[in-house]
Amino acid sequence: MTILILGSGGREHTFAWKMVQSPLCDKLFVAPGNSGTAEIATNINIKVTDFDAIKTLVLEHNIEMVVVGPEDPLVQGIHDFFLNDTQLKHVAVIGPQKAAAELEGSKEFAKEFLFRHHIPTAAYQSFSVDNVEEGYRFLETLKAPYVLKADGLAAGKGVLILNDLDEAKTELKSMLVDAKFGDASSKVVIEEFLDGIELSCFVLTDGKNYKILPTAKDYKRIGEGDTGLNTGGMGAVSPVPFATEEFLNKIEERIVKPTINGLIKDNLPYKGFVFIGLIKVGDDPKVIEYNVRMGDPETEVVLPRLKTDLVEIFKAISEERLNEIDIEIDDRAATTVMLVSGGYPEAYEKGKEITGLDQVEGSIPFHAGALLKEGKVVTSGGRVMAITSYGNTYQEAIKKSYQNIEKLHFDKMNYRKDIGFDL
Repeated sequence: MTILILGSGGREHTFAWKMVQSPLCDKLFVAPGNSGTAEIATNINIKVTDFDAIKTLVLEHNIEMVVVGPEDPLVQGIHDFFLNDTQLKHVAVIGPQKAAAELEGSKEFAKEFLFRHHIPTAAYQSFSVDNVEEGYRFLETLKAPYVLKADGLAAGKGVLILNDLDEAKTELKSMLVDAKFGDASSKVVIEEFLDGIELSCFVLTDGKNYKILPTAKDYKRIGEGDTGLNTGGMGAVSPVPFATEEFLNKIEERIVKPTINGLIKDNLPYKGFVFIGLIKVGDDPKVIEYNVRMGDPETEVVLPRLKTDLVEIFKAISEERLNEIDIEIDDRAATTVMLVSGGYPEAYEKGKEITGLDQVEGSIPFHAGALLKEGKVVTSGGRVMAITSYGNTYQEAIKKSYQNIEKLHFDKMNYRKDIGFDL
């Protein structure tokens, strides 16, 4: 079968790495892809939201399946675009339809869904520029820290956690009145702060049946000890050591089942990944957010632990027979450490040559913000590369990642040296 993956990050390189291992995958395209996907698939320089160009590509190469990596095309309705086109509707699309993608597209929509289906989450209220004063008053009823979330997509940067009430009010004004995050913050969700330890749960669904993938924990902040600015993710560990069997049962019964049943009940058509951002408060899981695709860099530790043929799983999802597939998981732990450009998540330079890749042993370098230029691999983004390793324990795996990182170099390369420190 001929398959297209949409996206250009570490997540998409991991998908490609896993899918080319399948006997069902005859030819693989990635749009736009990166230097890692270029080695194992055919990159096509098309934007993930250019639906007309994607249509042309699909028809030209008789592509039978499209796997959507990032959230933007899903929120913009790429699945619906395929279903509504007579030439495309036979193509399997892995990713929810537009109505369901609102779970990530709108924080308010997600909170309403959670409350409607009695799924444990933080108390909240939403505000717009018309009732910003009410927002100030609501903040006064809460205890610090204060959580402000831009309602729309803000590339993982639209969440602020602030300890000072006056600062929270100033930031609320900046988001609503001054459009700090553009259209994404035309509405802001203010939530009560939940104190606990975070983890991610990944679920596959065909719209009726579901399968739960291994849990992972990612590290969002740029600095050691979880300090500094939020990023797209600096590393990840799977499985999560504190997620006991009893705790995982609570996640399935209280969160996964009501989520899948809620999608059916609300008629939100869903074929793909449900990423549930969780927090363990005491011994109980609560939902922080939904994403409608795999996380990055969690993909780089979850998929390497998946022993089952990923293309076979996707085929079963598209044919609504996921219940017939057995998901087999590698018992080993997997860890990944993200190498980032100096200055990230603020201003950084691109085009720095990456050396030492040929010396990596016993780890898998998943390329993210990296491209091939004149035969050399160079940096092209903030998060450049995820170095994934296996181990009998996560400590053993992380040690291997760090040993291989010492062989790699690009100008101003930065990474966190404490992934897994809090476990």
